[in-house]
This record gives sequence, structure tokens and C-alpha cells, in this order.
Amino acid sequence: GWEEVPYWLRGYIQLGYILNDPKMIAESQVWIEGALNSQRPDGDFGPDQKFDDGSRDFWANMLMMFCLETYYEHSHDARVIDLMTKYFKYHLTVPDNQMLTHYWQKMRGGDELYSIYWLYNRTGDPGLLKLADKIHRCTANWEMTDTLPNWHNVNIAESFREPATYYLQTHNPADLQATYADFNEVRKRYGQVPGGMFGGDENCRPGYSDPRQAVETCGMVEQMLSDELLMQISGDPFWADNCENVAFNTYPVALMPDMRALRYLTAPNMVVSDSKNHAPGYQNRGPFLMMNPFSSRCCQHNHSMGWPYFTKHLWLATPDNGLCAAVFSASEVSAQVGDGQKVRIEEETHYPFEEKIHFTLHADKAVTFPLYLRIPGWCKSATVSINGKKISITPEAGKYVRIELAWKNKDSIVLDLPMEVSVQRWTANHDSASVNYGPLTFSLKIGERFQREDSTKTAIGDSGWQKTADPSQWPSFEIYSTTPWNYGLVLDGAHPEKSFTVKKLAWPKDNFPFTPESAPIELRVNAKQIPQWTLDRYGLCAVLQASPVWSEQPVEQVTLIPMGAARLRISAFPTIGTDASAQHWLP
Repeated sequence: GWEEVPYWLRGYIQLGYILNDPKMIAESQVWIEGALNSQRPDGDFGPDQKFDDGSRDFWANMLMMFCLETYYEHSHDARVIDLMTKYFKYHLTVPDNQMLTHYWQKMRGGDELYSIYWLYNRTGDPGLLKLADKIHRCTANWEMTDTLPNWHNVNIAESFREPATYYLQTHNPADLQATYADFNEVRKRYGQVPGGMFGGDENCRPGYSDPRQAVETCGMVEQMLSDELLMQISGDPFWADNCENVAFNTYPVALMPDMRALRYLTAPNMVVSDSKNHAPGYQNRGPFLMMNPFSSRCCQHNHSMGWPYFTKHLWLATPDNGLCAAVFSASEVSAQVGDGQKVRIEEETHYPFEEKIHFTLHADKAVTFPLYLRIPGWCKSATVSINGKKISITPEAGKYVRIELAWKNKDSIVLDLPMEVSVQRWTANHDSASVNYGPLTFSLKIGERFQREDSTKTAIGDSGWQKTADPSQWPSFEIYSTTPWNYGLVLDGAHPEKSFTVKKLAWPKDNFPFTPESAPIELRVNAKQIPQWTLDRYGLCAVLQASPVWSEQPVEQVTLIPMGAARLRISAFPTIGTDASAQHWLP
């Protein structure tokens, strides 16, 4: 019902086409046909769901549009264009006071705006631009100054891009800048933490900006999608950097490795993952930290788009008939470039766990086109080699390298992104420290004890699972720490990055590097325990206090692993001091 099916289908159909899996495509087709055959004479389609005041709830249809767009991009079925054209003409007939009238759809009208432009780019119908003005007018105002219209974490991650989407039509720089302003305002208040996200455990709340505050799994994948779309709208590599930050450092541990369970909330500092209530440390009452496939139905369905949409946006077309490697992962792309010639490029890498990315071009004959390679903002000494020879262009961090050549079959391009340890200080969060190695941020490695629980007894009340589902096949887990987590780092004051030793391990046989056991990179650093730093009365790790911290405990060497592999994690650390500036931690 409502949003669950299109949430699920949005990722499922995209994954089916990426894998070219006939069973997945056929199963998706059942739902696509249902949507296509549901259109009514007035142009509306799908369940005719209305609010008590008689106005239409359009929210779920916004999601189904993404599914139909993916289907059309792979099938070119003209029925999709016909349905969307009639549907949007119907929307022109709906009075403003009946359009986007209630909470979710009013906040998220930018999703419909995106679909209007998607259709316009295929039909050129000028009436669609009139509708776009209307949708922007009826959507919540995401161009407010110094605040937002709403502070729900998913609404923010999904809707802050609305002004930039509207910029595609207006070409008004103020619209584009409003999206940057929204992003920066949220990070300034609630995102002074590692991992690319912000504290919004349901909503962002004044006074709750510590790295122990969490964000929904829905919020993570919506932030990734916003970053991916903003890459296309603005061309700014900043959005690719943030997308990778969320994808590599926050999102992976929101789910179990087999994706048979997820938790509603995940935080940068999180030392328990259980079914207990932690309110008001977290805003709402409920078992929101437990890995449970039967709870928190929005995230159970919406997370399906995380990796498929990330994969969809690895490669982008460019206006000058070229290709852009926008975000990095092992992949293969086929495209028309230059004067329309087909090429295929293989990308081989274990990025973000290794520095080199190897591209091999395949073409029937020589073809001239520009190839763009993004240089991440963290990389200060990137190099590019073609067929074993470094190019003369000096890559700049946070920009693109543009290489236009007469490319030949089997040409080899190697992008080398040297990674170094760096320490970031979060002055707004008690001068805590996070540790980065290239695009990866690191967490303390914490021992885990898994405790299996009855999935159906620990799910929140509105989860709505199928009664025929077998909990024995869909287990739920609480995760508790078995090793100390309350450490402060002992860092070299002048050169903190020199305090760490990098240890590279074998690539995991199962090709899944996001677990404590399989992570192929570890860091070693000296640290001291802070005995007074414990769980607080809400059952969460107590909020940080000012660094540097005084500790009389002995120095120990501890291991850090990528925070995207740490289900229990401390990734914003206190630091240890030894002089008069060190402060005692108050219990």
C-alpha cells in the first residue's frame, strides 16, 4: 500500500536492468503493467487515494514516476510517454489549493518537478514548463533564508535539491545557490560529524547535534540520490564527493551484509544496536537501532535504490559528446560518443580501498571524444597515465581532468589517486577528531556480540509485514560491544597524521569489504581509555565533552577500521592531552 511498492520497485527495476536479470525484469513488469493500465479518463492513475478534505494524495505517484522512467529508458515503450503526458495535463487542471495539500507531498514536490523535466526533455511540450511553475509554487519553500521549511531528516535529504532542479528552467543562479545554502545550513547546525550526513533521528532538533545523533536509512539513500542528480544539474564535483562519503562511510552498515535486515537509525558514534527505546536521546520511542527486516517499513523498501542508483550514476554523458567517470567503482559502460560511434569502457578497481583506477577502452575504430575524470576534493597529487605514459595535464583536487584524443581500441587509462592519512577536527563538536584515509573515514574497531531476537515481537506497530513471512528466514539481531569503546586518541600535536600506521590486508574472497572481518585496510594508533565516558541514562554513548581530555589510563595501541565496515562505531573521537589544557571528563 501507499509508498511501499514504488519505493521497492524504484530500486528493484533499476537493479534488474543493471544485471540484465530476466526474472527481475519480468517481476518488475507486472507492476509496471499495473500502473500503465490504471490510468483513468481524466489522466490520473494509480490508487485514487484522497485526504479527508477531498484533495488527492499524489506522493506515491511521484515515486512510481521514477519506476516508469527507468522502464522507458530501457524499453522505449511509448505507453510511458502517453501516460505521463496525460497525467501531467490532468495536474494542470487541479486548482493550486488542491495541489500538494498535505505534509509528505508538499515537502517532496521536487520529485515531481524532476519527472516533469524528464518528460519535457523527451517531448518538448511547453505546457510542461507551465506545470513546473505550478509545482514549484505549490511545493514547500526550500529557498528560505537561514532556515528550512521542515527539519525531518528524509525530507531534507530528498527535498533540499528542489531549488536546483527548478534552476534547470529558470537559469536563475539564486535557485541553484538555494540548494547549496540548504545543504550548508543543515551541516552547520547538525552535520559537524563524519560520514556525509547529519543528526536527524526523526527530525533535527536544537541541542541534539552530537555525533551520537543518528539518521534514517531512508535519509542516506535519498541524500545519495540528491547528490547524484545534483552532479548532473550543476556539474560540481562537490556532490560526487559527498555521495561517496555517504555511500562508503555511512550507508553500508545500516544493513546486514546479506541485506536481510536493516536498522532505522545509524549514527557516527554508536556503541549499541538493540531493540530498546532510547528516547528522548533519539526523538521517537521505539526499537529503532535493531537490525530487523520486519520493522520501519519505509526504509525496508526505500533502501533498495541505494546501490542501483549509485551504479546508474557512475558514468555521465557530457554536452560535448564525451563521457565522464563521475563516481568510481568497478563497472562497464557502453555509450555513443563523438560523432555517434559506439564505445565500451571497462573500469577495474577496488576503490575506495585502493588508489588506482584502470580504464580500458574498446572501439571498432579510432574515435575522437573527450573523457572526463573526476579528481576527488581530498586528493592533492593525482596523476593520469595513458598507455603507460603520464599526461602533461596536472590534475587539480575537486575538479575534472578533460582528455580529448583520437582514442584507439585497447587504450589504457590509469587514474592514480594517492591516499594519505588526515585528521579532521570538529570544532563545533568539542574539537573532536575524525580520521580519514583518502575517501574513507575510520572508526574504532569494536568487538561484536550478536543476539538473535523474534523479528515480529520487536517491530514497531505500523510495520505491516506479511503474515506468511517466515521470521526464521529473516532473522533480527541486537548487537552489543564486547570490547571497550571509550577511547581518546593520543595524537602528535604538530603532525597528527603521523600518529597512524596503515596496514593493508587481503581483498575479501566474497568481494564484500564492509564488515569488521573483511575490511582490507586498518589503521593503528595510540589511545587511552576515558573511564568516565559511559552509556548515559538513555542507553546511548554519552555526548562528547571538550578535548583535549585528561586520562590517567595507560597508553594502548588500538585498531581503526573503515566506519562503513563498523556496525558499532566511534568515528568522532576525543583527543588526549597531557598539559594544563587537558580537561577532566565529567561523569
